[in-house]
Amino acid sequence: MQDNCGRTIRYLRLSVTDLCNYRCRYCMPEAGVEKRAHRDILSVEECVEIGRAAVNCGVKKIRLTGGEPLVRRGILDICRGLSAIEGLEELCMTTNGSLLPQLAAVLKEAGVSRLNVSLDTLYPDRFSSITRCGCLADVLAGLEAAERARFTHLKCNVVLIGGLNDDEIGDFVALTEHHPWEIRFIELMPMGQCADWEQHCFLPAEEVLRRVPALRPCESSGTAARYRVPGWRGTVGLIEPMSHRFCSRCDRIRVTADGKLKPCLHSDAELSLRGLHGAELENAIRRGIAQKPEQHHLTDGGSDTSRNMNEIGG
Repeated sequence: MQDNCGRTIRYLRLSVTDLCNYRCRYCMPEAGVEKRAHRDILSVEECVEIGRAAVNCGVKKIRLTGGEPLVRRGILDICRGLSAIEGLEELCMTTNGSLLPQLAAVLKEAGVSRLNVSLDTLYPDRFSSITRCGCLADVLAGLEAAERARFTHLKCNVVLIGGLNDDEIGDFVALTEHHPWEIRFIELMPMGQCADWEQHCFLPAEEVLRRVPALRPCESSGTAARYRVPGWRGTVGLIEPMSHRFCSRCDRIRVTADGKLKPCLHSDAELSLRGLHGAELENAIRRGIAQKPEQHHLTDGGSDTSRNMNEIGG
């Protein structure tokens, strides 16, 4: 299905929880978020029903997000239900990786085809500081478990933060010499917890190219401009919502854990899907797609949404 700007919408990011076992400084309040009653969060059945309706509207790829999706009760049932939908081509997940040592193999069996793992630093002390409670060794073990479970095309998401982890750009790129991973540097966006951070924190992703001049362009992938060091196994992706708006190529919609369709991450427009079924649900999704704005306003005054990233789905 196309939106009003002629973009074909093929991608749903479905948040299954706003809870997380980390408290990353740019994402969540230090005290975490108040746990909602089960009735206020999409049930397993609702997640699958929304996914099926989205596929009937033309969606080919669903990505499960959070919070941290692996802390969600019933996550494997959600994966099994979604992966069984006829016409769905990809079921992906973005995770902090900490629970992958226990769950990577069963996620593969449940039909998850690809994983993105968030990893903002390679230094244990810095990792603990950024996440406020995480352990780097858990995530590294999670990546190893994902490889043992035969997940291919693994991606590591690195939120680039000036003065905090930009001194590790070369170290992250070096991972692609021996690993067939894509290291994705994502520009920090002024929203939620980091809306008022100092300007030096918001680095353009092109800083990666300046610091690693050996990188050469290769085929693009979705919203990421991609590069590689010739002869190395992996690739480097740059996701640049601030310095190079990719709104004209955006093919996604989002559904929050409490059942609101958001046509854009940074829009305040939301449309409730709860309680809708069949044709009524599909028509609501089509209306939400029609409301997708032409572009965000991050560089004109910040995000229009009042939600934190963990409430939307990263």
